[in-house]
Amino acid sequence: MRRRSAEKRNIAPDPIYGDILLSKFINRLMYDGKKSLAQDIVYSSLEKLANVTKEEPLEAFHKAINNVKPIIEVRSRRVGGSTYQVPFEVEENRATSLAIRWIITSAQSKKGRSMIEKLSQELIDAYNNTGTAVKKKEDVHKMAEANRAFAHYKW
Repeated sequence: MRRRSAEKRNIAPDPIYGDILLSKFINRLMYDGKKSLAQDIVYSSLEKLANVTKEEPLEAFHKAINNVKPIIEVRSRRVGGSTYQVPFEVEENRATSLAIRWIITSAQSKKGRSMIEKLSQELIDAYNNTGTAVKKKEDVHKMAEANRAFAHYKW
């Protein structure tokens, strides 16, 4: 360890569903400190997700996040003057934060409609194992699979 690691912050659960993961999602979506706006967007998107999936909003949300979580990723490792992309397993916290980030950025990158519609569509796609965020996860997995030959550089 080069420096001391940052201590984990305690995140309060969200006010409606009482879920910490949903609270993290809202905080990640929040822009310019406008939390109530982020909450409106997320809760409206969850309602649309629940209407489409005919499931509890929170369960559908968790399933969507789990479908986007990567299991393995590549990291650069310098060995003797050359850099290799070495596959590593992803820790649970990092996998969750990557999934949240990928869903939000893929929703934001869509043009046209309102953020509520874009986010609900991306969550529905993630729930059905399709869409941009799931494609990103599959690309990361393919990259790790292609570089499996360098797995012995893991330490």
